[in-house]
Amino acid sequence: MSQCQLSVVIVVRNEAENIIALLEDLSAQTLASDLFEVFVVNDHSTDDTAELVQAYQAKAQYPLHLLHLTAEEFTQSPKKAGITKAIQQAQGQYIVTTDGDCRVSPRWLELYAHFYQTTNAKLISGGVTFAPANTAFDRMQVVEFASLIGSGAASLQLGFPNMCNGANLSYARTAFEKVEGFKGTEHIASGDDEFLMHKIAQKYPKSVHFIKQPQSVVTTSPVPSFKKFFHQRKRWASKWSFYRDYKVKILAFFIFLCNFGLLFAFLMNIFGNYTLTTFLMQLCIKNTIEFIFLSLILSYLHQRSLIWWIPVVQIIYPVYVVFFGLLAQRKGAYEWKGRKLT
Repeated sequence: MSQCQLSVVIVVRNEAENIIALLEDLSAQTLASDLFEVFVVNDHSTDDTAELVQAYQAKAQYPLHLLHLTAEEFTQSPKKAGITKAIQQAQGQYIVTTDGDCRVSPRWLELYAHFYQTTNAKLISGGVTFAPANTAFDRMQVVEFASLIGSGAASLQLGFPNMCNGANLSYARTAFEKVEGFKGTEHIASGDDEFLMHKIAQKYPKSVHFIKQPQSVVTTSPVPSFKKFFHQRKRWASKWSFYRDYKVKILAFFIFLCNFGLLFAFLMNIFGNYTLTTFLMQLCIKNTIEFIFLSLILSYLHQRSLIWWIPVVQIIYPVYVVFFGLLAQRKGAYEWKGRKLT
């Protein structure tokens, strides 16, 4: 197969502080500039995002297109609408998505192109991490998010695609069209990544992969406040009840049950007749397995220095999983980029 052409799609809303850094990263790609194009889709930004992208078009080292979502195109999921609009105009065989506040390495697109050339991939998921991590809250986010990235990668390796992240995701344009894109999930604000992955995995069960090269990892900033963290995780959790693949539901329930079981054992040790020895054994087995697993994932994500934050996160994580797992069962509004979505 000859070198493929990639279309990078970035849906942005109020990313004036970050978008130029990402566009500069794309100018520094080792993949030849005539083998990829970039679409920035402006989702009704109220800052200078669109003007900055427009000004950068004159010096971009690659074809850079600026699109705007109109009021008529706005849906409950503006990101899905933006990606769809860009794909309708894209020339590339493969779509690569990221976010306006992300940073990518010089080999990012080259690695995706090579992966497509050497496999029959229809969808490729990549790693994402937070940087810089200056505060304790930042570092705990890095470890917690590493568990999601690691779980997603492991499930892909086992043939049960579960989680991925649209900040570092790629798929064949033909696969997107075959599964009719986001049709059926337009009313769900989140899930431009996972719902699409599930649909493609059902159509092409052997062609969904995780890209393992460390230089393919994308970085983004940690959430600056607990309030924003809450709304972000609430947005992510809102899609869990919409999963259709029973294998995905079983895996999600298993993760919930493991953490709920630990909390239940803790409470039974205090208020019931569950022995302390049994509880500590259960805790030790779970935490040892998690520590080894997360150590490997953090190393892959270039975050080895945060390995010793794993025990801190392990104290909080069962409560966190159970809380958001239960919260996902009720429908409610959450904030995203200054708007309320449901």
